[in-house]
Amino acid sequence: MHALPPLSSHEFPADPVVFVDLETTGGSLGIDRITEIGIVEVGPSGLTQWSSLVNPQKPIPAFIQNLTGITDSMVRDAPTFDELASNLFERMNGRLFIAHNAHFDHGFLRGEFKRIGLKFQPDVLCTVQLSRAVYPAEKRHGLDALVERHALVPAARHRALADADLLWQFWQHLHRSHASDVLRAHMEQVTRRFRLAGDIDEDTIERIPAGCGIYVFYGEDDAPLFVGRSVRLRQRVRSHLTGPRRSSKDLRLAALVRRVEWTATGGEIGALLAESQTVARLRPPHNRLVRARRDDARDAPWPYPGAIAIDERDPGTGLHAWHVVDNWQYFGTAPTLADAAALRTRVLASGFELSTYRILGERLGRGLAVVPLVGSAAAVA
Repeated sequence: MHALPPLSSHEFPADPVVFVDLETTGGSLGIDRITEIGIVEVGPSGLTQWSSLVNPQKPIPAFIQNLTGITDSMVRDAPTFDELASNLFERMNGRLFIAHNAHFDHGFLRGEFKRIGLKFQPDVLCTVQLSRAVYPAEKRHGLDALVERHALVPAARHRALADADLLWQFWQHLHRSHASDVLRAHMEQVTRRFRLAGDIDEDTIERIPAGCGIYVFYGEDDAPLFVGRSVRLRQRVRSHLTGPRRSSKDLRLAALVRRVEWTATGGEIGALLAESQTVARLRPPHNRLVRARRDDARDAPWPYPGAIAIDERDPGTGLHAWHVVDNWQYFGTAPTLADAAALRTRVLASGFELSTYRILGERLGRGLAVVPLVGSAAAVA
């Protein structure tokens, strides 16, 4: 992971950065295409500008033509993205990528590069988020609002190079108006790193399911550090490792993390069961272990004749999952009832689990959809 570019005594950063803006045929990643690219590259030796129309190889909708002034006839003889890709990649690769609503511009470029087999993996700074961080009392942070509030001078609007130049003007305004250490702290908060920690990068994060599940952070020598759960698994893992609102605990943990494993659980009950069992098995130092209380009943009777499967739907994905439990022991989660029955026969019983008892003791019989895995196949309440 490289640090943010150190700032010189003026507005020019000691390491080159690129201010980028795109015009497109619409807002849908993977469907719409780029029609214009504008780049302002700034570094210790000064400033260079580059722009090009791009043939999107599809019609530009009329309302987009009216908004940007870019027509089908203007892009008909323009180079395609494939023809520009090598030059573009060389200009931007390894630079801090700065854009307004950066998720949009970065997403389009990353998708186009990926389509032709190139990995575009810059660190990204969004000037919308930076404006919010520096000016929290202001409600509007769109580009038009920045122009009005900070007396920026647009050469045009909704044209790529002109809008990229507005971001460069905003950068200069910030460095003239705020102490460098204060501004740098804000930049550190809102910069989105491609490599977040150890072997974890944005590609890793994108592979994590969006719904319910658990995650395990590992540190040096693959030692388990922390087990967590969430109904928004991908979002929760990312929030540990990046973002402006991390707690001091998250910051300390992120400095130790080298890799992450995850398991989708198909629902919140499954996440609770899997998390508690994994904590008991791994005993990671950043988790609290379950301690017995006086009211815990290790001899509590199991209210079913044998193993059960708890049917739960993941609210994020809509998929069903079956959580297998027998005699207050969690055996795992399966995608179908048949898989659940097979899972119970494959896993050996290891005895009463205090955490499972606490999680299910009050919930069984109170609305959970339960199917016995022996005897009748009818659901019982």
